Amino acid sequence: MTTLTSKGQVTIPKPVRERLGVKPGDEVAVDMTTDGRVTIAKVKARAKSSRFATLRGHAGKGMTTDQIMALTRGS
Repeated sequence: MTTLTSKGQVTIPKPVRERLGVKPGDEVAVDMTTDGRVTIAKVKARAKSSRFATLRGHAGKGMTTDQIMALTRGS
């Protein structure tokens, strides 16, 4: 049993968190079935995109410092 806060938040009981394998900072998906039941599922971690990913493979291809800086800044 858990209580809804004034902010619309609920605490997931520890045994449920352990079975889901979630920890603070993890994303969970909350959904409601057609019969009104609420389900919670762990969201698989996504690879974080590096702001330098666009530069990958460009080394030694004759790019100027200004071109590299423009790519880095997203210009």
